[in-house]
Amino acid sequence: MSRVLVVTDSTASLPAGLAAEHGVGVVPLQVGIDGETFHEGIDLDSAALVAALDRHAVVTTSQPSVGAFLEVYRAAAAAGAERIVSVHLSGELSGTVRAAALAASDSPVPVEVVDSRSVATGLGFAALAAARSAAAGAPTDEVVRVAERVAESTRALFVVDSLDHLRRGGRLSAAAAAIGTALGLRPVLGVRDGRIEVVQKVRSRGAGADRLVAAAEAALAASPHVRFAVHHLGDDAAARACARRVEDVTGRSVLVSPVSAVLGAHVGPGLLALVSVDDPGAVDV
Repeated sequence: MSRVLVVTDSTASLPAGLAAEHGVGVVPLQVGIDGETFHEGIDLDSAALVAALDRHAVVTTSQPSVGAFLEVYRAAAAAGAERIVSVHLSGELSGTVRAAALAASDSPVPVEVVDSRSVATGLGFAALAAARSAAAGAPTDEVVRVAERVAESTRALFVVDSLDHLRRGGRLSAAAAAIGTALGLRPVLGVRDGRIEVVQKVRSRGAGADRLVAAAEAALAASPHVRFAVHHLGDDAAARACARRVEDVTGRSVLVSPVSAVLGAHVGPGLLALVSVDDPGAVDV
């Protein structure tokens, strides 16, 4: 084990096994469905969430408990980690980073908590880059800088069917939601300063996919070290079709994965998203 262990949370939307392959610890967020609590990635995945949303179940989400973080931190220390870098979902969207900071004060080894101010694989790629740095023997402050640098480079666009879920969850104002759904247009969301906002409106799902492909071309033009992921919620075929288009225009392979159940609960069915980051040290996925 590396002297520095990287921890993230389940909203990183990394495929099963990828975090473990890179030695990244994952703390699950919680999802409530009709009053029953589930732990993302353990006893709930995005497919189960889609089924719950389709039957109009009452779905809620909550950050991990301080105890859940401590359990992961203590296990890391017991396995030989001397320091931990804990990289998490934007603090503007969740109290996850606050829970991590509280747990850090009781951790048996020092913990540096990083607010990625990002979501999905914007967070996930930052955690993987940090783990790669740690495995190469970098000191803690350099591991933190790598995580921050990759997270800060995140460009994320989400095409959704409706803004109702975001409005109800308090992640988007009622006024912004009303503007976003005016005239029956489909909203395109982005992440800016750690917050979700409407950045564009398109007339169809196909136009939304076109917007994502155009964004991929722009990202490649801006950086030779760009890395891509496409996310979906319950429509793997659409995500893979979009990913193939991105691969065709950029020449880069694209990671395809369901968005985390926690993020999916807030954006609702019909999500299609593109995430890109600048990661000079990454091996093409």
